[in-house]
Amino acid sequence: MQRTGRNRLIGLAYVAPALVFVLAFTVYPLGQMAWMSLHDWSLISEPRFLGLDNYRQAFGDRQFWVSFLFTLKYTALITPVLIVGGYLLALLTAPASRIRAVTRTVVFVPVVIGLGASSLLWYWLFSTDFGVINRILLDLGLVDQPVLWLGVDANTSNFAISTSVVWKVIGFGMILFVGAIQAVPTEITEASLVDGAGYWQRVGRVILPLTLRTVLLVTLISVIGSLLAFDQFYIMTAGQPQNETATSVFFVYLNSFPYLKLGYGAALSLVLAVTILAFTVVQLVLTRRSES
Repeated sequence: MQRTGRNRLIGLAYVAPALVFVLAFTVYPLGQMAWMSLHDWSLISEPRFLGLDNYRQAFGDRQFWVSFLFTLKYTALITPVLIVGGYLLALLTAPASRIRAVTRTVVFVPVVIGLGASSLLWYWLFSTDFGVINRILLDLGLVDQPVLWLGVDANTSNFAISTSVVWKVIGFGMILFVGAIQAVPTEITEASLVDGAGYWQRVGRVILPLTLRTVLLVTLISVIGSLLAFDQFYIMTAGQPQNETATSVFFVYLNSFPYLKLGYGAALSLVLAVTILAFTVVQLVLTRRSES
């Protein structure tokens, strides 16, 4: 009994730092945000209790829904590109060789670049007057005049930003997929070769099913990152034209800081958090089904 109690205390001592971290940096901030969402909370005046008025305002706010739907559209467009592109790159570079290792490194390098620095780089590349992309298009004769990539048309801006994000993020998914593909037992691959399966038959019937959990995990990470998109849109378009490229987080930022409506911003943040939680639950359900 004494030994069991001592082991429990040792286990609790190991877990304690993680518990303190979660309580200090997750549970308490989340509770504080929920409390703020029930108030008219500003940095320059005393908080005033409103109950659920901030949530009623959020669900009736047209601009919030414009930003929310734009974020969902952006997520739906970029997620398949990141997952399919990352998986194809992983299939290409998973076998061990020096040239494939170099290729993986080159594709992964943008991942370690800060998102702000990456956005500034692509803002320059898409510049109307000085950008390299417009210069290449003009030199090749593909366009007659420089293209206004950012801040004029929502579709063009979304394409430009999506291009910059794919360049930066696709290497992260590729590395995870490479690890999952390399973990597939060699005996299974050799058995499929003996059975006469072609390359794409092996991919569709052997490799993909065995790496499905990783695919679902990377999809969830990609979806969460897209739903929380802020830096690239803030730097490259600032929500223009007419807030058509303002994401949900960008709208939360505008209300929370420039307009000093922290209570309303907290309510919007909780709505977004619930949306992300819903996607997480779906991912967990799909993962369990893939295991059964």
